[in-house]
Amino acid sequence: QEVRQLRGGFRKLLLRMRGLPAALPTLPLELTVLYNSLLFTMGASDSATEGEAEGIHQGLLRVLEACGACGQDLSTEELWQKVLREVTLEELQAPLHRLGALQAAWWLSASRLGSTASLFRLLSNAEDPGRSHCSEGENELLSLLKSWQVPTEQASLPLLQSTEDLKEILCTTAAFLQGLQELEAGNFPTALSLLQEAAGGFCSKRVLAQIYTCLGCCAQRMGKPQTALQHLKRALQVDFQCLPALSHVAAVYHELEETDAELQALALLYEALEEKCPAAASSSPYFLVQTELPVRTPILASLLRHRQPSEVKYLLAQRCLQDGREADAVEHYLDFLALLQEGLQQQVPLDCSSALPRIPEVFLEAASALEQAGRHQDAITMCEEVISRTTDLIPRMLRVEERLEECPSPGAGLVGGLLSQKKESLCCLAWRTAAYLHQGWAWANLGESKEAITQFSRCLGDLLRVQLYGSVVEVTENLLPELEVLQKIRLLSLIGRGAQFLELERHKEALLDFQHGLQILPGDPAAASYLVQALWKLNRKQEAAAHWQKFSQGPPGEDGQQEGQGRAFPLYLVSCLKQAMFPDRHSLARNIQDYLRTTKDPLS
Repeated sequence: QEVRQLRGGFRKLLLRMRGLPAALPTLPLELTVLYNSLLFTMGASDSATEGEAEGIHQGLLRVLEACGACGQDLSTEELWQKVLREVTLEELQAPLHRLGALQAAWWLSASRLGSTASLFRLLSNAEDPGRSHCSEGENELLSLLKSWQVPTEQASLPLLQSTEDLKEILCTTAAFLQGLQELEAGNFPTALSLLQEAAGGFCSKRVLAQIYTCLGCCAQRMGKPQTALQHLKRALQVDFQCLPALSHVAAVYHELEETDAELQALALLYEALEEKCPAAASSSPYFLVQTELPVRTPILASLLRHRQPSEVKYLLAQRCLQDGREADAVEHYLDFLALLQEGLQQQVPLDCSSALPRIPEVFLEAASALEQAGRHQDAITMCEEVISRTTDLIPRMLRVEERLEECPSPGAGLVGGLLSQKKESLCCLAWRTAAYLHQGWAWANLGESKEAITQFSRCLGDLLRVQLYGSVVEVTENLLPELEVLQKIRLLSLIGRGAQFLELERHKEALLDFQHGLQILPGDPAAASYLVQALWKLNRKQEAAAHWQKFSQGPPGEDGQQEGQGRAFPLYLVSCLKQAMFPDRHSLARNIQDYLRTTKDPLS
């Protein structure tokens, strides 16, 4: 209330003074009133506005008016050049330098570093023409700011913020802003140097923590994770509420594959976000214009983005699932889904920087966690939610044609829309069939082979909706990832259904599924091993041995599910990949080898 009254008082006083003709004797007082009034205006705003720029512009015009000159048609930069070159009265130097400092703060807030440097070049030349302020390799703007000699203030004119303090803030701001620009441009050594300069400058604890956070991000991008951790921990020591620093700490630990430390950092971050502590009062001196005002850049907003509790909860769930901590993953996934129930718009950030996948994928990941934790019935229920919500989103027939890529450019917009629509349909189909796939494995683990076969068959039936025109390799590149996922789901369903046919001793049907699986992915170790087992159980031992020898002579490293080849598959498929692995490859190999030894005419 008191600040508002003071601001209003200065504004009224300034209006009264401007109602009179500009006069040199009263101009120092008028410019001081303008300076104090602008300090209040800028201090009360989260960012510099056009109002302050206009106020400075009018102040410069009043100076020229008092000197009998005119500058109505000049830009602000041109006005400063004219005023500083033509107005030499000693009494006006200090007020003009103060106004120049405010102009610099406004220009820095707009990232107009060149205009700021030009202004301080003029201010410095007005003091000492011909002096060089920048040595080779030194940052020019910082050099100009540091060498700027602030004229002596008149004790009779009270200032709300001294020009010396404003100079220190401008130096810190210039270093910080340029450091961020170099960081964004990928010039990491230069960025590191400038950010370290800013860290040694004059700023609040809140800004200092932000600078250390940026230093940590810079070090991480330079491939120095341990140095990054030191900077990020320093940020948290300076301001424990700098939560973006804690988020980056978790990211560095993830890069270092230190899962325990990463999960601990994420848990602390989630707890801090849930508490929603009020901002701590700064122990730094209070200034109307602070470093926070001019530093407003997209890269800073990106580096200091506050995660939503739902994002952090999802990351906890995802990391636990990836690390094989199924029970913890289940708990976190269920907590995350409860957060969604509380309000989707409030809990889930919709920008592209969010760590969250599409919601159906989260349900499938949760089902995968439940399945691996032995909660098969809960996994089936979770998948049913995905199936019911995607039923009406998939066309009866989905035609994927390579000709879409070759359409003429006039229809590019329409083609883009068609591709986007097809991609979305393919995604929905992948989620729906993956849900059936999970249900199939869940029923299999419950010992219900017939129900498992039903779900695997539904999965395969839905996959028949996709009709490919041209070879898979030639299909439009934008669609290829979704098609690869669908092909993998088809393979896993065939292996799953074939395995259940074996359980029911329906060996011929099992053999057909494994053969179809090898048509999809020739040489797949799981399908190949199951095929050999099916032939063995059909007493076609010679064929089984021949196939075994053929597959055994394949490239090394095929004992897994070829997850490392090509694109990484979605996290929700990992548990299915594990379950599709052939359970007793060594026993089967031993049987084949015994057979080959006892055969009079061994196969070569």
